[in-house]
Amino acid sequence: MNIMDFNVKKLAADAGTFLSRAVQFTEEKLGQAEKTELDAHLENLLSKAECTKIWTEKIMKQTEVLLQPNPNARIEEFVYEKLDRKAPSRVNNPELLGQYMIDAGTEFGPGTAYGNALIKCGETQKRIGTADRELIQTAALNFLTPLRNFIEGDYKTIAKERKLLQNKRLDLDAAKTRLKKAKTAETKSSQLNSARLEGDNMVNFFYMLNFLHVKWLKSEQEVRITQSEFDRQAEITRLLLEGISSTHAHHLRCLNDFVEAQMTYYAQCYQYMLDLQKQLGSFPSNYLCNNNHNAGTPMPSALPNVIGSSAMASTSGLVITSPNISDLKESSGSRKARVLYDYDAANSTELSLLADEVITVFSIIGMDSDWLMGERGNQKGKVPITYLELLN
Repeated sequence: MNIMDFNVKKLAADAGTFLSRAVQFTEEKLGQAEKTELDAHLENLLSKAECTKIWTEKIMKQTEVLLQPNPNARIEEFVYEKLDRKAPSRVNNPELLGQYMIDAGTEFGPGTAYGNALIKCGETQKRIGTADRELIQTAALNFLTPLRNFIEGDYKTIAKERKLLQNKRLDLDAAKTRLKKAKTAETKSSQLNSARLEGDNMVNFFYMLNFLHVKWLKSEQEVRITQSEFDRQAEITRLLLEGISSTHAHHLRCLNDFVEAQMTYYAQCYQYMLDLQKQLGSFPSNYLCNNNHNAGTPMPSALPNVIGSSAMASTSGLVITSPNISDLKESSGSRKARVLYDYDAANSTELSLLADEVITVFSIIGMDSDWLMGERGNQKGKVPITYLELLN
């Protein structure tokens, strides 16, 4: 019975406190009660924490979209994470494309030009898929996890203490309101003309006056207690909020780790594609086609230093072959060349180019292997080989 009585009393007290806070909050919203304002420094810290929380959530969610564009896969990973189970490994898009290319190349025949090229491209795509998987793992560990820990850990603690501070403020303002009412009632009672009261009326008057005075003293004590609790909670909240600056510093280090992981990923992809380009460029200029082409029909080979499908293109009167470039660099003669793309000179030693124009090119002993000397009228300068097609 004692325990039950205690629980009932505690429940009644909690209900009374909740009702008091609700009344105070409603009266503040209606402009019928005064509100204790937080100091400017604490308000700024609260605003900074809220801003940090909002943008951290947005960055975290968009990073997840960047690393895993498939929403169904993200939901599946989220469910496994909540169940504290390891998500099953799945083949990513580059790996799947690579496997399809390898299977197709094997079906067409590794000895054919197209089949061989498909196999090489498929192997490169699978390497890119592996690099993509490593990027996701590194970013999740070094970037997403710290951001998520802040949202689900530190900020939840801040939000909890902030709510307690709000409740303490409501308790303080409610106590101030009760004290103000008690003072007003006592003042009005003391102003009554007690001279006309006699006998029992006089006794009742003094009893009521003493009661109001006791109530006023009790309200004053309640204000002191709630003020002390409010100040203590404000200090606790302030100390937590001041840690946001340390959070920013930590997230900055995590951001650097994320950028470094991206740099590693893109550098790997670039190197893989360069290696693939060299392998594709090493195919002979004349090979037998697999489908409807005649067996003796020659096909242009890709220029090793040209990236993209335009390197495999041919136009009337133009042949893109690596031997032409090599022969030109070994000889002292000059040749006509067509410009593939626009090129802006980086300095005075280079020559700016316009797509589809024809210029004269020649080699100089000791020049870098990726450059030739270009001449257009009275203008001369270095031009990159990858932007040229030599004329026959």
